[in-house]
Amino acid sequence: MIEVHELTKRYGDRLAVDRLSFQVPQGVVTGFLGPNGAGKSTTMRMMLDLDRPTGGRVTIDGKHYSQLSEPLRHIGALLEARAVHPGRSAYNHLLWMAQSNRIPAGRVGEVLDLVGLQEVAKRRSGGFSLGMGQRLGIAAALLGDPQIMMFDEPVNGLDPEGILWIRNLMKSLADEGRTVFVSSHLMSEMALTADHLIVIGQGRLLADLTMDQFIDQNSHSFVRLRTPEPEALLSALAAQGISAVPAHHDSGHAGSYEVLDGDAAAIGDLARDQGIALHELSPQRASLEEAFIRMTASSVEYRTGGEPPVPSAMSNQMPTAAPTAAPAPTDAPAWGAGWKKES
Repeated sequence: MIEVHELTKRYGDRLAVDRLSFQVPQGVVTGFLGPNGAGKSTTMRMMLDLDRPTGGRVTIDGKHYSQLSEPLRHIGALLEARAVHPGRSAYNHLLWMAQSNRIPAGRVGEVLDLVGLQEVAKRRSGGFSLGMGQRLGIAAALLGDPQIMMFDEPVNGLDPEGILWIRNLMKSLADEGRTVFVSSHLMSEMALTADHLIVIGQGRLLADLTMDQFIDQNSHSFVRLRTPEPEALLSALAAQGISAVPAHHDSGHAGSYEVLDGDAAAIGDLARDQGIALHELSPQRASLEEAFIRMTASSVEYRTGGEPPVPSAMSNQMPTAAPTAAPAPTDAPAWGAGWKKES
């Protein structure tokens, strides 16, 4: 288990991580989310003793990373897949990592086969494509068969087959009872992969919830309706105290409406009883992306112009984000992982 307690990191007078505390649960995939500059990479580096905290602590299975004699057997990490000597083959890169952690050499072939690099194992990694380099980084994280896995942008450079593979891999690792901690900016992929979310903004904890709880607490559901008899439908709904607003995303269809937090079954029954034809009756739930944008709106450091698009029934009815902290600095360059940093 990963435990973070009052973790703080300053770069000069700028605060990157601000008294951050959370636990990463076992047996589920935990997504680590936040806007650019939120402090995610800094936090992950401090977990691996690649950056020293100004205050607080991180423990891996109850110990500081520097206390782990064979760290790859406890935690495998992918932070920067290209942190490989370009003249070293994939096999030799993994072999020296295995030897440094007293992992049997036979494990190297196993993980190369698992990530699909067996045929290029003796090729120099400097000639690898982005996706091949990413697979090598994943192989390095799996090398020690650890109970804790940590991935930063694991699908970067992977093709659709590779994305499906790493998604299923992370889920299967969690199903085995392992701790899986993954950071990504791809909300659609996180929605398919993560069970639990830890969200930070400007170095502070904003949310520590299950996926469903996060979306429910930071968005509204609504029911989308489409009818050839709009006047009759609006009248019937108003008689029951139900307010419907014109849909902003009706794809050119007239008579499209949305009911915030509506009950689709009750609306369908009402239309049936009144003899009103419905061409569409569909309950809608906000996406993870929409909930994330709304929650972190006041924590964004690098902001583009305009407002994020949201479903019309949800606009102007969203909860506000948590209080913000001081601006966080741009994350410093990442090093590799799997070995101890020298003093």
